[in-house]
Amino acid sequence: MTKVKVYNIEGKETGEMNLPDEIFGMKLNDDLVHQVYVAHISNSRQVLADTKNKGEVRGGGKKPWKQKGTGRARHGSSRSPIWKGGGVTFGPTSARNFSKKINKKMKTKALFMVLSSKLRDNELIIMDDVKLDKVSTKSMNSVIDKLLIKGKTLFSFDKKDNKILRSIRNIPNTKVIASNSLNVADLLKNKNLIINKKGIDSIKETYLSL
Repeated sequence: MTKVKVYNIEGKETGEMNLPDEIFGMKLNDDLVHQVYVAHISNSRQVLADTKNKGEVRGGGKKPWKQKGTGRARHGSSRSPIWKGGGVTFGPTSARNFSKKINKKMKTKALFMVLSSKLRDNELIIMDDVKLDKVSTKSMNSVIDKLLIKGKTLFSFDKKDNKILRSIRNIPNTKVIASNSLNVADLLKNKNLIINKKGIDSIKETYLSL
């Protein structure tokens, strides 16, 4: 177990909390983390570009002109790739598949490694239950300032709170994610991780049982 300090929204220390070594005491394996990161990015990738080949474009049913006697080159269809408006040769299609398979144990282990790294690098801050009386970007900015946080920050809570979500969304370089949906990609893209105490419990319940 590793003891860490717990803070309130005023940035003041309110106590300590024990973090399990099986989650926050892992040694970093760069190769595994990179493999899981690449798989996550690939599986999140949307296939947008989609071109039509010669058989898919519209028109071109009739031969443009007779085979001989015109003095022009022979053509069988205006759908040919060398014609304007014709099909595209070897163009990108929506049939492409960028997904990569990776098992749950590998994803979970990589997640624990990154969480452990955040703790060692003093980039993990644990807070008491964060609550706001109203939607206020100014209040959330004040919390960040009082915690002396610099750089991109990921907030993680055990449950959805619309007041907090709406207060954070206008703050640059911040993002909110549920504790049971934490992933390697978001943790690596953000320098700091701010999580509430119940969020730690949510991580235990979600990932230690896998």
